[in-house]
Amino acid sequence: MDINQQIKEIKQSFRLMMDGMVAASMRNKGANYKLNWGATLPRLKAKADEIGKNYDLAIALWKENVRECKILATMLMPADKMLPEVVDIWMEQTDSQEIAEQASFNLYQYLPYAADKAYTWMASDKELYQLCGFHILSRLFMNKQEPNERGINEFIDQALAALEGNSLMVKKAAMNAMIRFAELGLVYERLAKSALKKANLDFF
Repeated sequence: MDINQQIKEIKQSFRLMMDGMVAASMRNKGANYKLNWGATLPRLKAKADEIGKNYDLAIALWKENVRECKILATMLMPADKMLPEVVDIWMEQTDSQEIAEQASFNLYQYLPYAADKAYTWMASDKELYQLCGFHILSRLFMNKQEPNERGINEFIDQALAALEGNSLMVKKAAMNAMIRFAELGLVYERLAKSALKKANLDFF
């Protein structure tokens, strides 16, 4: 079966997953998809498991301006085959919090160069880039990946800047990353508490 036929069949399968309440809720929150079936994430995950990792299909699905296609693309893309240039293109084309978060959790955290992207994005002036950066670092810290000294300083500086900023979604992601950072061990916990205290942000 060629890619176009596969995409056609995948799109038809979304009709069976359609959830009007989910779709309406997203519209009310400002999600601006050309097409949105309101399919739940567990159903999309089941579909991804059924298909298996597939680079070409993921690339083709991403190009569709359909919520479910984009999320499925992040689930199907093999992280070890995704070039940094392709990641940059996907990131440029990401215009919603949901897609940014799904890409971070399903794909970007597993990239061989995930930490490099996270530190670059965290320092961006674009909210969705910052969001992805902090989400990726949260996951890396959860998996006990410890940053080097330069990484520690960069992370703390950017997290504090985000916590003092105006974006609620970035603040939440930065705070979550700070908590995960503190869970790496006693030294990290003390660094986090000290940094937050200096900024009059005593969260834990």
